[in-house]
Amino acid sequence: MRMPTILLTNDDGIGSPGLKALARALAEIARIVVVAPDGNRSGVSHAITTGDSVGIAPYHGIDGVRAYACTGTPADCAVIGIGELCEGRPDLVVSGINDGPNLADDVNYSGTVAGAVEAVLLGVRALAVSLASDPDDPSMPRRWESAAEQARLIIPLALAELPPERYWNVNVPNLAPEELLGFRFTNLGRKRYGDTIARTDERRDARYFRVWNLPGRSDSEDPDCDIGAVLRGYVSITPIAIDRTDRAELNRLRLAPVPGV
Repeated sequence: MRMPTILLTNDDGIGSPGLKALARALAEIARIVVVAPDGNRSGVSHAITTGDSVGIAPYHGIDGVRAYACTGTPADCAVIGIGELCEGRPDLVVSGINDGPNLADDVNYSGTVAGAVEAVLLGVRALAVSLASDPDDPSMPRRWESAAEQARLIIPLALAELPPERYWNVNVPNLAPEELLGFRFTNLGRKRYGDTIARTDERRDARYFRVWNLPGRSDSEDPDCDIGAVLRGYVSITPIAIDRTDRAELNRLRLAPVPGV
């Protein structure tokens, strides 16, 4: 039986322990190629490099795995990995494992998720995988191996069940394997962010600000959404469509009277 080819990328960078744990786990079931940013690209969303060159260099920090460091974004990594470095189209792209959850509205900002989205736009099935750790607390133990094992278990299902124009957003609680309660298919929850802006510097020709999101109210009480499932100890798998059209609203508007017509 032919081993599938899986392209790995992320937004935390080629040296991320989450990426390395994922590569080790998936190398047992697939031929792995890694193309990941040469540094941290967290929060870049679906940025892609236009009008400039993107550099690719071999990376030798993942034993037994062909890997490349990219000067661009996660979306760039997906494009170049699929188009140039996999020696044929991969069967699946997995982006992660991210240090920190990508739940609810996080998917709009996440470079990890964007790596998966770009793959789907190019016609390749994809997963985004995140560990629900606290990226602002470096002292917190990370259960990388546990999250990588959950991703490995999902791969056969993804290869069999993922339809075109969809990706799965996977979030794994930061727990030991024996503490996890299983898998749960979920909808995206909602997070209500409060943007905070602080002036950091002022020079002769410009003012400088730092912008960050403070978490507000979220759908933590809903067990069927991704936030609620992860808080309860389940691995959340959220199927997300590339087509964002609101069909119900579209149909309503098509029946509505149009002013001036």
